[in-house]
Amino acid sequence: MSDSHQQNYQRFLDEVTANRVMWGLRFGEEWVVCDSSEFEDTEVMPVWSRESEAKTQCIDEWAEYVPFEITLPEFLEIWVEDMSEDGVRIGPNWDAELDGVEQDVLELVKALA
Repeated sequence: MSDSHQQNYQRFLDEVTANRVMWGLRFGEEWVVCDSSEFEDTEVMPVWSRESEAKTQCIDEWAEYVPFEITLPEFLEIWVEDMSEDGVRIGPNWDAELDGVEQDVLELVKALA
């Protein structure tokens, strides 16, 4: 993991713990997910600790998407189980090139605890 990816990941943990919110990209009922660059046949849902960072991704094929708030309690109560069952990983604070840490959702929960 590069230093910048590690820094983005740590900032995600710090800011989500402090603010109790994260941001995904949504259009209607559809959420942005990407193919994993690390694992075959695996999807990753990018999320950001700042709305402004999520908004910068709303271009090109995601121009109709908007940042959508996911509270930490909602994430823990609803999202974690579904993502874990579906084998979807999480991409906290991915950079502008949609690159960064691909974290197992249960490992992320441990890191946020």
